Amino acid sequence: MNVALVRSKRKTIGIYIKPDGQVEVRAPLRSPMRDIERVVQEKAAWIAEKQQLMLQRQANAVQITPELEKQCRKQAKAILPGRVKHFADIMGVAPTTMRVTGAMTRWGSCSSRGSVNFSWRLMLCDDDVIDYVVVHELAHLREMNHSPRFWAIVEQVLPDYKRRKLKLRTQPVARSVPK
Repeated sequence: MNVALVRSKRKTIGIYIKPDGQVEVRAPLRSPMRDIERVVQEKAAWIAEKQQLMLQRQANAVQITPELEKQCRKQAKAILPGRVKHFADIMGVAPTTMRVTGAMTRWGSCSSRGSVNFSWRLMLCDDDVIDYVVVHELAHLREMNHSPRFWAIVEQVLPDYKRRKLKLRTQPVARSVPK
């Protein structure tokens, strides 16, 4: 198995599958190679499963032209503020700001200062998935983690969030057309 090793000032060994299926192992600076190799071997089935998923997503990738990006950004700025307000009112939260970003590796994010951000690529998803991402990020305004309390907040608003979450994970990758 071809694995890229990245050492950093972290405490645990993490395995990441890149969009092209490449495996990256991130490990503490002083972690012995035998420990790293053991973790990779223990996670071999998981790695193979995630690589297959990534390759399927790449095969179904949506080609993003500059025109499509412009259209999606416009659509995101028109749709997302209303969805954020709708769910923020239901959840009793108030984000400080809402921005549309060009993020490629995450659908949305929430800062500790209360700002929620959404990738314009979210406009390529179905409405139920968009609502899931909005609720997910707004839930972080109450719980800045993924604890059971966080998921309880999400479930209170979207009882079928697990289905939506799974659907989001199977969304095709949005790749920009080379210029």
